[in-house]
Formats: sequence, structure tokens, C-alpha cells
Amino acid sequence: MQLLRAIGFFRGNILILSATIGAGIFVSPKGVLKYSSLNVAVSLSIWAACAVLTLISALSHAELGTTFPISGAQYYFLKRSLGSSVAFLNLWIKLFTHPLRLATESLLLSTYTIQPFYAGCPAPELPKRCLALAVLWSLGLLNARGVQTVAWLQTVSTLAKMTVLCFICFTGIVLLGMGERENVARFENALDAELPDISQIAEAFLQGLFAYSGTSILNSMAGEIKNPGKNIPKSLITGIPTVAVVYLLANVSYLAVLTPKEIVSADAVALTWTDKIIPSMQWVISFGISTSVFSTMCCTVLSASRMIYRASQEGQLPFIFSMLNKHSCPTMAVSQLIILTSIVIITSDLINLIRYSGLALWFLRGLHMIGLLKLRYQEPNLPRPYKVPLPFIFGSIAISLFLILTPLIKTPKMEHVYGLIFIFSGLLCYWIHVHLNQHSVSFVKVTCYLQLLFNVSPPEDHNEGISTEKSDLKEIFL
Repeated sequence: MQLLRAIGFFRGNILILSATIGAGIFVSPKGVLKYSSLNVAVSLSIWAACAVLTLISALSHAELGTTFPISGAQYYFLKRSLGSSVAFLNLWIKLFTHPLRLATESLLLSTYTIQPFYAGCPAPELPKRCLALAVLWSLGLLNARGVQTVAWLQTVSTLAKMTVLCFICFTGIVLLGMGERENVARFENALDAELPDISQIAEAFLQGLFAYSGTSILNSMAGEIKNPGKNIPKSLITGIPTVAVVYLLANVSYLAVLTPKEIVSADAVALTWTDKIIPSMQWVISFGISTSVFSTMCCTVLSASRMIYRASQEGQLPFIFSMLNKHSCPTMAVSQLIILTSIVIITSDLINLIRYSGLALWFLRGLHMIGLLKLRYQEPNLPRPYKVPLPFIFGSIAISLFLILTPLIKTPKMEHVYGLIFIFSGLLCYWIHVHLNQHSVSFVKVTCYLQLLFNVSPPEDHNEGISTEKSDLKEIFL
């Protein structure tokens, strides 16, 4: 039993659209505009620049998934290039950020679903949390059915949310085409507005790049992609520009209807936009947002569970997390993620995690690029079906340094210090992990009981999909 290669070029594009187009386009316009000093021209320029930066970063990271076409490729790559301690640091960060992101998305989905029932007042907390938990556990059960079932659902949900976004974009184009003074006023003399400083621009980029997060989904699932050497870069080249066009048109549509101040003060930009254009369609837009967030959550579970699966196979998590059920799904890895997220939903409020999850994300992306350069130097003859140009790698490193260091230097806050302490406390946990005896008799017994309880078994081939020789690549890529 092993993970199935069931994702081709079409489903790869669907995964990118599902993982990328989530809550970001309905939340981030507010943040980008705020940190752009309400400058419309700067705001739209940042959205376009975010697309270019995301494409450069994604194509750079594609070399990881094509060179090591296994699920959890980023984790394995870091362990091979920079060592076990850095790989554990990556695991440490993502074991916290994935549940936090899932909890935020679950609460956001439940808020958008329930809010129409409470017109004119905020929805109560208890129903929101109960619905968020119900959605989360339904998502866990769905993922346990295997990647083919999830891919089918992603196709349907992606079509639904693209329909809603296309409606928003088309409406904005029509309104601008009509030339009404109210709709074009925001775009007149846009360059005369106040310009943001460098630290505000960095914050605006973090907000915009949050909406593009999710493009690494194919690397996380490289072990389940057909012909990953071709399909991963091809899917990125077609998927990310599609997302960029939709995002730009959606922002233009928002600005055609709402003033920058209205956008910044709105809790849900899309719903505020609908209230002003067609109030009777609030339910439709609310459904579209909920569908969008749900499909993104599904991709987050897929990506995070594969990282846990790979870490378990490499010995940095208990072996039970790498066992598969009859649908070739790492059920225990999914269960751990769902349980951690449930704890966050029960104990935490819905908070803005964009800035700090963004800093952690770009810290890890910088490490990936450093590891990529090191591996090219140490193993120049390693088979690489796709090789990214060096300027892309150095560009990704420069982007990471700019986004991380600018807020720390220009506007330092205690929250940044706490974030750095949390990141590097993972090294202490790694030291404790190395010195713990994880092979005690009692632990083996617990693993056996859990294996029987959940009806899971170890994968057939521990190193399936790791490219080391050219002869090994034929079976994977052809």
C-alpha cells in the first residue's frame, strides 16, 4: 500500500486554484489598501507585483518537487540539504501555523454562513464555533476517503467560487464601461494620492501575498502527481497568472463600487460590495465565499497531512502518522491535524494571522532557496527534470529578506520578538527530541493498538519516489 499518483495537469491546476483562491481575495483587499495609504494606484500595483513574486517563488520551489517527487517534498529536501535540525524547525513552525490557519478559515467560513441569519447584528460565538467544528471534522472524514475523492470535490467547489468571482469581475467591468461618475471617481487622479513608506509597502506585500499563499500545494503532494517533472511547472505557469487576472479584476470591481475608506472599514469586502449593488444576492456571495474557504481548507489539510506523513517516515514524528488506510490516505496524520485545529477553535478567538504566518512562510521559503543552492553545489549530478534559473533563486532570497527584515528594522514590535523566539525555540525542542528514547516497549504497544483501532498499515516502500539515479526516474515520470 502506498500513496497513489492520481493527479494530472488538469487536476493540478484545479488544486492550485483551490488552494490559492480562498479567504485572501475577500479579506486581503482591505489590508493591501490600508498599508498602501488608501492609494488606489499603489494598491493595484502591489497586487500585480505580488503575482510576479509568487510566480518567481513558486517556479523556484518547483525544482524541489520535481527533483524529489515524494509527498512532503519540502520537508525531505530540507533534511537532505540543510540537515535534520533545520527540517525539524520547518516541521515545528508548520505544526503550529497549519492548525492556526485552518482554525481561522473554519471560523471565517462559519461566520459568513451564519451571518445572513443575523442581519443587523453580529452572530453569536457558540453557533459559529459549533459550525466551524462540524465543518472541520467533515473535512477530516472527506480527506480520509483518499485524494481522488478530494480532487473531485475540489473541481466542483472551484467551479462554484470561480463563478462568483467572475460575476464580481464582470459587474465591475460593466460599471466602469458605463462611465458613471460615481464608479470611475476612484481611478481619476489616482497617482496624486499619498504614497506609503517602505515599511508600509512591506506590510502591504505581506497582506497581498497571503492571498497568493497555497501555490506550494503541488510540492507537498508531489508523490501523488503523475509525471511531476512536467506537470508541476506547467500547472504553476498556467494557474498563477489565471489567479492574478481574477484578483486584479476583483479589486477593480471593489473599487468601482466602494470608496477606499469603505473597503478598509468593511469586515467582509465582498458582502459590503453586494449590499451596495444587489442586496438580494447576499446569500449567493456568502455561499461563494464559504465554498471558496472550504476548498482552501481542504487543500491545507492535504498539504499539512503529507508533511506530517513524511516527517513520520523520516523518524521525527511517531511512526503511526505514516500509516495509510485502505484509501491510501495517511489517516492518523489527518486526525492529528484536525484535533490540533479543534483545540484552537475552542480556545481562541478569530484573530488576524496574516502578518505573522506570512513572516514564518517567507522565512521557510528563504531556507528552501539556501538549501537549493547548497544542494546544487554538493550534488551537481543529481537528476533534475526541471532546473530553475539562478536569478529566480536569488530573487526569491531577496524577496524573503525584504519581507522579513523591513518590518523588524523599520517598525520593530514585541510581537516580532515573540515570533522569533517561537521559531528558534524549535531548535530546543529538536535537542529534546534527539535525546528522548522513542523506541520504548510501551510506545510500540500504543502504536500497535492505534494501528488496529484505525485499520491502517505502513506504506510498502519507504523511499518511493526519491530520485537518486536516472534509471529510477523512468518509472516515476513516464
